[in-house]
Amino acid sequence: MKFFSRLYDKVMQWSKHPHAERYLAGLSFAESSFFPIPPDVMLAPMALARTDRAIRYALITTVASVAGGMLGYAIGFWFFDIIQPLISEGGRWEQHYTTTKDWFDKWGFWAIFIAGFSPIPYKVFTITAGIMGMFFLPFVIASAIGRGSRFFLVAGLMKWGGQEMEQKLKHYIDFLGWFVVFIGVIAYIIYKL
Repeated sequence: MKFFSRLYDKVMQWSKHPHAERYLAGLSFAESSFFPIPPDVMLAPMALARTDRAIRYALITTVASVAGGMLGYAIGFWFFDIIQPLISEGGRWEQHYTTTKDWFDKWGFWAIFIAGFSPIPYKVFTITAGIMGMFFLPFVIASAIGRGSRFFLVAGLMKWGGQEMEQKLKHYIDFLGWFVVFIGVIAYIIYKL
């Protein structure tokens, strides 16, 4: 099945859209405070399609993501009373909040840095930083370093790989896509057992 190669072609078309930079900025901003899709899914193909602009795209993604993180911080700081029922209902959000709070207690500044760089849901950390009243300047600095490191790494790899990487990726995309789905299903089954 050529599902992933068709999706890949569509994403590469979108990455060349005249407003792609605005969409990238919007996605990056939203992901840091409330949206579930990471900006890497748009940054990587855009940087691959236009390697001459890869660093620019990484900068746009970083700035918008940190700005979105500031919104997440504000949500936690000023609107905790509104979101607290979502956390208190138990389930997934309570677990995320408790884990994040523990990370802050142990590592503080470094928790934001790690969340900014890793695939951990960054929005949970931005909101929790606001709830816990983390000092704002260290929060912004940790966010900028963590997010910037991640996005510049992604863009740099795409720039380095260039056209050759795009051709190889296109050739193997269906295999890689189905392999990731398979691993995800296996991981879910193991987790449930």
